[in-house]
Amino acid sequence: MNTDSKSAPKTRTKNTRLQKTNATNNPARKVPLPTQNEWNLKALFPSQKHAQSACNKLQNDCKAFNKKFCNKLDSIPPAQFEAIIKEYENLCEQTGRILTYAFLIFAQDTSKGALYADFEERAQKAHNDLLFFELEIARFSDSLRGEIAKSAPRYAFYLQKLGVHAKHTLTLKEEQILLKTSPIACEGFARLFDEHLAQMRFKFGKKQISEEEILSLLHNSERKTRKSAQKSFTKGLNKSRHLLTYILNVVRKDVALEKELRGYPRSESARHLSNSISQKSVDKLIEVVNANFGVVQKYYSHKARLLGIKELKDYDRYAPLEFKKQSKATNLPYNEALKLVLEAFDEFSPIFGKIAREAIKNGWVDSHPKPNKRGGAFSHGCVPSAHPFVLLNYTNSRRDAFTIAHEFGHMVHQELSKKVGYLNMDTPLTTAETASVFAEMLLFDRLKQTLSKEELLPLYTGKLEDVFSTLFRQIVMTNFERAIHSAQGELSSQEFDRIWFEENKKMFGDSLKLTKNYDSWWSYIPHFIHSPFYCYAYSYGQLLVLALFGLYKKAQSKQEREKFIKTYIEFLSLGGSKSPKDLIKKFGFNIEDSEFWALGMNEVYKLFSEFEELL
Repeated sequence: MNTDSKSAPKTRTKNTRLQKTNATNNPARKVPLPTQNEWNLKALFPSQKHAQSACNKLQNDCKAFNKKFCNKLDSIPPAQFEAIIKEYENLCEQTGRILTYAFLIFAQDTSKGALYADFEERAQKAHNDLLFFELEIARFSDSLRGEIAKSAPRYAFYLQKLGVHAKHTLTLKEEQILLKTSPIACEGFARLFDEHLAQMRFKFGKKQISEEEILSLLHNSERKTRKSAQKSFTKGLNKSRHLLTYILNVVRKDVALEKELRGYPRSESARHLSNSISQKSVDKLIEVVNANFGVVQKYYSHKARLLGIKELKDYDRYAPLEFKKQSKATNLPYNEALKLVLEAFDEFSPIFGKIAREAIKNGWVDSHPKPNKRGGAFSHGCVPSAHPFVLLNYTNSRRDAFTIAHEFGHMVHQELSKKVGYLNMDTPLTTAETASVFAEMLLFDRLKQTLSKEELLPLYTGKLEDVFSTLFRQIVMTNFERAIHSAQGELSSQEFDRIWFEENKKMFGDSLKLTKNYDSWWSYIPHFIHSPFYCYAYSYGQLLVLALFGLYKKAQSKQEREKFIKTYIEFLSLGGSKSPKDLIKKFGFNIEDSEFWALGMNEVYKLFSEFEELL
């Protein structure tokens, strides 16, 4: 994702010394790495014609399943449910395969919205015949679901979640109406948002460039370039100000309607429920992060002195630190970035390196910007019978190596969790970011072992800015969402601007001036549109990762390290088949304990202290 909305902001570093010290037997050095990757969607379907045929078959199979089991589940003995759930799971996976295929085509070329809409409509029509299944099971008694879980232990947590969601589930007819109208409701506006942002171009010099390219210039070493990029981006956003304001207001109304219809106590409750965590746990996280904005302000005060700038402004946030010993070259070729990531993965576990190489070799990755290609970066978990697909928009910046590490971390997590099946593989957002941010830490740790003190400074500034954006900034975004979703009535562009400024000001204090141009930068962030109240999960994951990585680095013996790695891979392999609380318990942590958050925050201060020692 782009600089301000991505799950893990990109980092800058220098790698020349590392390249000289690599062992000659490193697998990453044996096989030439590509300079570019493109997806091979044949892992899903050989052609669009085959996907169309699969849609037809899916519709028939779902109708047959409906006819066989609808309104009959309560008369079936618990011992027979494992086979029935497996049949349902297979149909869901086929739906997921079709929707993934259509979405990836659209992500590569957002002008193909009609094709995406056609597949989506047909797949959802088929899935409409499956809606009864979870609704009926959700209405079973706890004791009956418990009996089913005993005969189908693989699905125990899945069944438990259905029970938790039961009181917020509507009638079958109502759920069908919501499903059928979703493409022309909020989902339709989300698609409009994506297509519009993908087609927007921003003037820079004599060129018209994409969102990804203009935001990458905020990392340029020239202050004039950063300032010009900021002005150009703001000007472009303001041309679409009315549309982007309207879309966010539609999302606000949609969230409010869901709260009302499903009986949630708060606008954010649905997100916590899907994340399998308590409101109390989230409130404690936000409270702790809000109380520690001071470390961000101290950092930017240091950065102003290092850059020799009297007053930092918002477009200086990601300004790189440059020193005499650093190469003047600013580009990092894609194949060199891949090599850095593979080396970091290999050092941690051969399993990580093996999965990453398979992805690079076999068309799991789409690496570079193209006309109409969706911006940002993601790893789509796809379905267990295929493999994940990673989208990047590589711009030859050194910080992009960390974006690759981040998305490849997701990819490893998704690939490992395939074994628990389609209904269990998806992780809640709170643990979904664990592998991605941990992978970034692996790359950071690998690099810092090889660099001089002068070279370490830009590495640490980059990593701290990662942490600030992934931990503190995401809570700023959550605070912004809490404010706009609690406000009454439709909000104007100026009201969104004011709230955005106020919440960001709390993080930066007087260490950095937020200019008027920054006021409207709420308007391009996709999480606000696609996944309301998504952002705090990044903070949750960041603190968890810092705690886990601290545990990993404290391991003194080879046996202790191997034990940690084994537990960590088991943690990833379980996907969403256990609750976050039970998963994290494997490492001896309790997410309901406030000391858990303090442990992660202590690692932030440790990192900051190491940075200050370099000054």
